[in-house]
Order: sequence, then structure tokens, then C-alpha cells
Amino acid sequence: MVTTRFAPSPTGRLHVGNIRTALHNWLLAKQAGGRFLLRIDDTDRERSREEYVEAIRADLTWLGIGPDGEERQSARFDAYEDAFARLEKAGRVYPCYETAQELELRRKVLLGRGLPPIYDRAALDLTDDEKAAKEAQGIAPHWRFLLDRDAPIAWEDGIRGPQRFDPAQLSDPVVRRGDGSWLYMLPSAIDDIAMGITDVLRGEDHVSNTAAQVQMFEALGAQPPRFAHEALLVGTEGKLSKRLGSTGVADFRESGVEPEALVALLARLGTSDPVDPALSARELAEQFDLAKFGRAPARFDEAELHRLNAAIVHRLPYDRVAHLLPEGMGAAGWDAIRPNLAHIEEAEGWWRIVTGPVEPPACDAETREFLAAAAATFDARDWGENPWKDLTATLKGATGRKGKALFLPLRQALTGLDHGPDMSELLPLIGREEAVARLERAARA
Repeated sequence: MVTTRFAPSPTGRLHVGNIRTALHNWLLAKQAGGRFLLRIDDTDRERSREEYVEAIRADLTWLGIGPDGEERQSARFDAYEDAFARLEKAGRVYPCYETAQELELRRKVLLGRGLPPIYDRAALDLTDDEKAAKEAQGIAPHWRFLLDRDAPIAWEDGIRGPQRFDPAQLSDPVVRRGDGSWLYMLPSAIDDIAMGITDVLRGEDHVSNTAAQVQMFEALGAQPPRFAHEALLVGTEGKLSKRLGSTGVADFRESGVEPEALVALLARLGTSDPVDPALSARELAEQFDLAKFGRAPARFDEAELHRLNAAIVHRLPYDRVAHLLPEGMGAAGWDAIRPNLAHIEEAEGWWRIVTGPVEPPACDAETREFLAAAAATFDARDWGENPWKDLTATLKGATGRKGKALFLPLRQALTGLDHGPDMSELLPLIGREEAVARLERAARA
């Protein structure tokens, strides 16, 4: 079974890039009838916060992509110790005693000579006595994973195609700090094995990490999952903006963005497929295909998101939004008003057109006379299935007015506005008594 995972660190709230990664992993799993898992990467005990864990769960639920299972790295330290001991016994991890300053100096020297800043494996030449002397000085070792440099590292990337790395051009990655805490790569590989992860879909900034992790999987006696690395998001200005990296789900919710709009946009971002507000998440999953993703950066445009949000809002059924609407607004009111909304929260302002009071604009004597006639007509005639159509047809015949001259004064008197919802749907909501009162009031203005 295809099994994907989303592995955020609970050191902050999810931003738009995180959301896209989570969504694409959900789509990849659901397209194949598989499982999507959440792994909370909370090995950083100092920076991890439970409030962020709860926020991550809430964000995924709001988006409609809740996971099929959850793991937490903080509950798996024993598993990391066991795997680490096996790797140490096999000679695949080794202790290093250089300080951060010493490593930075070596890096600058190599760069100054025009050489790649690759760790020179000096720690492998230390004798047991030299290691003991370092530790006697209070220097706790950090640990590196020993890359096998005898053969190239290769995999078929689901988006980038064939990938090939020369391990001699890579530094042995640090997997454990001197204080015993873990860095990202080794625990992630251990967890992917334990969780049965078959596919890892993440940003292209992880490509070099993948090269090292391929060997970690093999050293742990496991087949590496299938990897795919998608282009990173950029803003409309063509680069990764600071705002783009900080805009979170809460920000979208507060600005009135619906989850369906965010899912519809991010699902297709990076592909050549058009964004379609009519498709549900399940339908998007059915059409999800890594082969459609390009290598060019994916541009995220907030203006496009809000345009898409309007299209989504125009399609939302009453049952989906009833709890968000102003008191007294039923299905007929929602159907009348939603074509004018960009965000659901705007419904309250439009609903005031129905509930009143309405302030009509000042008008000339001829228009006041027309509105008085309209009030009498509206009061005297029976209201059928479409009173707006019937009453305006009667007024047209009686006054000779047509087009804008007929409709605009009536709309202004009845709503106080020059534009708005379809009057055929709005007038029955206003009602005969209130409509007549508004027309009479406008005729006296």
C-alpha cells in the first residue's frame, strides 16, 4: 500500500509551503488508495511546543486532509538508540571532536583554495588515546554517518528524473550533536522504515539530504522509499519572499479564505493543469500525477487565491455555510446574495439590504413621481412567482421607461445601492410591505 507522510516540526505554525507539502502527500496517497500519516518531528525539546502540535492537527482538519495515523519522534528515542548502536557496531557512524569554529575555519580554507568544503574525515585518524584525551578535556563528540564512497548514489526521482551523486563530493552528515540530541536525517530514515513509508514527496532543497539518506536506509537493511522533490514556492515577485514563508493557515482563515480555495490552488501549483474551483479534494486526488510537475519554481499569488475564493464561495451550498451567516438568513437569502461575495463574512453587509434600514439617494422630481407610481403598483398588484419581473413589466407599460431608467431608480430606492444581488431573488426577501414602504420613503426624499 502506498504510504506517505507529512513530518512538520512543532516549532511554529504551518506556512503556505508546509501546507502544499502536506496536501501533495495526501493527494499522492489518496490517488493510489493508500495512507497519509502525520509524524510530529519534535526531537528539539527546547523549541517544540504542544500548542503548535495542536495547531498542526487543527490546520490539517480544517483543510480536509486529516491523517490516517500519527507518530511522534519524542516517543521513539529508544528506537533511535538501538539503530544508532547497530550503525556504530557496523562502523557506519563515528565520533568527531572538532568545534564549530574549527570546522568553519577549515571550510573557509577549502573555499579559498577553490575546493568544495567537504569534511576531511580527520576524526577517523584519531587513536583511542587521542579520543580519550579530548573527552578528558570536556569535549563531547558529535557523530557523523560514514558515507560509502565506493559507488555513486542514484535514484529515479518522481519529478526530477534520474539523480546521481558522487559520495566523494559530499560531507559525511552529522547525525547527532555533542549533547546527545538528534539531527533530522537519521531519525527520519529510522521512522520511515518503521512507519512503512513507501513514498517521500518533499521540496527540492532536500535533494542532497536524500543522497545521504539513501545510504542510511541501506545501512539499516531497508529498501529506500520512492523519492520525489518538487520545486519550491516563490511569490509573485519571482523569489521566496519573507511573507510567503510566514503566512500561515490562521492568516488565511482570518482573511476569509475558504479551505476549498486553498486546496484547489495548491493542488495544481507547479503543474500545467488549470486550477478548477469545481473539483473536490477527492476529485483532485484522482487526477494527481507527479509526471505533471515541472522543474520551474511554483508561483503563489495571493490575489489569485482570493479570486478563486470568490468562485468557491459562489458554489457553496447553504448547508455548508449556514452556521456562518447572519441571523435570519435562510437558503433563499444565501442563494440571492452569494454571487456578490468574495468572502462569506461579507454576507452580513449584504443581508442588511433585506433587513434594513435602507437610505435611498436623493432624486429629482420626475424620479420621485415615478417611485410613487411604483409604490402604488407594488401595493396594488398580486405578487406572483417572480414579482420583480411582473411589476417592472407593468411599470414599463404604464410609464414608458425601460432599461436603466426603469431599473436603476427602483434598485436605488429598494436597496440604497446602484448594484447588488439579482432583484428577482432579492425582492421576495424584502417583502411587499417593506418594499412599498421603501419606495414611498424614496418618493418623499
